[in-house]
Amino acid sequence: MKDLEKVELKIIGTISTPHKTIANIPIQSVGAAAYTGIIELVPHLTAGLEGLKGFSDLILLYHLHRVDGYKLKVKPFMDDKEHGVFATRSPKRPSPIGISTVELLKIEGNKIWFSGADMLDGTPLIDIKPFFRQVDNRPNAICGWLDSKDDDFPAKQRSDNRFA
Repeated sequence: MKDLEKVELKIIGTISTPHKTIANIPIQSVGAAAYTGIIELVPHLTAGLEGLKGFSDLILLYHLHRVDGYKLKVKPFMDDKEHGVFATRSPKRPSPIGISTVELLKIEGNKIWFSGADMLDGTPLIDIKPFFRQVDNRPNAICGWLDSKDDDFPAKQRSDNRFA
C-alpha cells in the first residue's frame, strides 16, 4: 500500500484504566459505565483544565497505540457483515485515533477521573473536549447499518480477537 502523508500530534497525557489487554473490553464507552479511568495530564497543561469542572461529560481523543496496521474492509464488533472501515469504529484504521464520550467524575490538579473507560491502560491522550448537549446530540441522526440493531446493542458488545 502507498504510504500516507503524516501529521504530528502531541500527547497531552496518559489514560489509566483497568483494561490491561483487549480481551473482553467494552467496545464503546456507553457499555463501560462500570469502569473508571484516570487521565494524568502533562503537568504544565493543568491550567487548561480551568472551567472543565462545570461539565458532566467529556469527549476524549486518543491514540490507539497497540493497533498494528489497518484494513479498508472490516467486520465490526456490532455486525457479522463486512463494511468499509470508515463506516465503522474499528480500531484497524489508517489513522488509529479513538474517541470516547465519558462522564467526568472529578478533577484534582492534573488528574481527571471519569467513568466509561473503554480504552486500554496506558493509552496516550491526544485531546479533551467538553461535551456540549446543544451541539453534540443528534437525536434524528441516521446510523446506517447500525440502525438495524436494538438501541442498547452497542452497550452490550465486548471486544474479541478480530482486531488483535
